[in-house]
Amino acid sequence: MREREIADRLEIGDLLAKYAYAVDTGDWARLDLVFTPDAMIDYTAGGGVRGTRDEVRRWLAETLPHWPGRQHLIGATVVRFVGDEAVVTASFTATLAPSRDALPAGAAGFVQYGGWHHHRMVRTPYGWRSEELVEERAWQAGHRAR
Repeated sequence: MREREIADRLEIGDLLAKYAYAVDTGDWARLDLVFTPDAMIDYTAGGGVRGTRDEVRRWLAETLPHWPGRQHLIGATVVRFVGDEAVVTASFTATLAPSRDALPAGAAGFVQYGGWHHHRMVRTPYGWRSEELVEERAWQAGHRAR
């Protein structure tokens, strides 16, 4: 690998971490550092919405406060570069809980799921940004609220 590709891979890894941190902490403004203004984001595989960055940001801000205990882990990442664009697939596991406090294993409303995030990224003057994210679910487990 050449130095530029190594640097690009490190920056893309950092971008994926920024995404997880923004969603987990509710720092919705941080999504501007992850996505282009015209990005399309598709969460329909998990029952969510498909829309622009700003539309999805509003949906996340309305939906995720019901799950204050959130943690997304980004795992194996595959990157294919084509000039100043990159196709990125990253595995993820997400945990959503109705509280940040300790919960018993069978607590109602506790959900875990995983799969892959498929990004189409582009190099911008501000660094790499995702212009498309499509979530693919592979599994889901947990206890629904009664």
